Amino acid sequence: MISAILIGAGVRGTRAYAPYALKHPHELQFLAVAEIDTYRRERFAKQHGIAVNEQYTTWKSLLAGPKRADLALICTQDNDHVEPALQALRQGYHVMLEKPMSPKPEETLALAEEAERLGKSLFVCHVLRYTPYFQTVKKLLSEGRIGTVMSIQWNENVGYWHQAHSYVRGNWRNEAQSSPMLLAKCCHDLDLIQWLVGDNCQLISSFGNLSYFNQEHAPEGSTERCTDGCAVEADCPYSALKWYYNEKDTWPHNAVSPEPKLDQRWKAITEGPYGKCVYRCDNDVVDHQVVNLQFQGGATVSFTMSAFTNESSRTFKIMGTLGEIRGHLEKNEIEIRMYSGQNEQIVPPKLDGGHSGGDYGMIRDVVRLISNPSTSGISHGIVSAYSHMVVFAAEQSRITGKTVVFEDYLLDIRERARQIHLI
Repeated sequence: MISAILIGAGVRGTRAYAPYALKHPHELQFLAVAEIDTYRRERFAKQHGIAVNEQYTTWKSLLAGPKRADLALICTQDNDHVEPALQALRQGYHVMLEKPMSPKPEETLALAEEAERLGKSLFVCHVLRYTPYFQTVKKLLSEGRIGTVMSIQWNENVGYWHQAHSYVRGNWRNEAQSSPMLLAKCCHDLDLIQWLVGDNCQLISSFGNLSYFNQEHAPEGSTERCTDGCAVEADCPYSALKWYYNEKDTWPHNAVSPEPKLDQRWKAITEGPYGKCVYRCDNDVVDHQVVNLQFQGGATVSFTMSAFTNESSRTFKIMGTLGEIRGHLEKNEIEIRMYSGQNEQIVPPKLDGGHSGGDYGMIRDVVRLISNPSTSGISHGIVSAYSHMVVFAAEQSRITGKTVVFEDYLLDIRERARQIHLI
């Protein structure tokens, strides 16, 4: 059995990964938890039978003691990933780390290389790699079903409501407080693209900005909060009253208050960020962006992220020399269209859990890998770090307006990492 500690008992840690231990108590057990929020900490401890003396308010107090488990699961906010991850690795823990690894490229690379140096496993939560859906797509490409991949069109349809919840009002709205939109939301996509292409990225360009969710577009009669007598609240698709003033205990509603009680929800939307007008928040991350990639083997990719979609979904078309693969993740649909005229519809199996079963698949794989180190995983730290580098390079292109040569960018980041003594 694998023993674990949890650092950060928010929604991702407690509802995405930890339930595996409750379903498979002979495979995984949590022995300690660190979480500043009393309700979340005590709720998690109660669910997993964690002793009072193993409940900590900070990761520093938890890691100040001796190593007490095999695995440290770190689900803190983006800016608080590196320090606890490094400390846990140096204490001898294997680490499962929520993405992004860090909002800073030099820290990301340094963290992965430190894990390599210490001989410890660093599993980054690129959970979509673990879905039966994308594993099916990867198998089709590896088998050469559509020949050589020449180009890909990939869309991250964020969804108007998801953008408003997470990237206008929520924890990932402000780059200084979290990370750029491309890193916070789309490092999944760019990681998947590189994994599926199976080649090294060569050139990167990107364009995008924050165009709509700002005060310039606030409707006449709108107010600072949806609860301030806003004249357009009844017809606004982003109304906090419509979205959050309820007792639903599912995401995104449960991110707003500790418990699904109306008094807590009312307090949250009258005092906290989730009740603010979406045109009057302190958000600064982009609401639409495109990224163009060229790989060494010649394949090209056009990736689009947009808040302005009705559904929240990932869709793609992979075009090869013999045919094409079209996909819609949320519908669990894969279609193969061969130029010879043959067509095939594939419906991959499903796993329980979020991210189309990727959350469950990842924690299951991590437990397997720690139990049997001779096996190999698909989200190794250094591999994930390199996919992060593509995201950072794309952001540099967006900001500077210049095409980035990826190899040169990587050399520059490695030198910066050495200069700050992280590696």
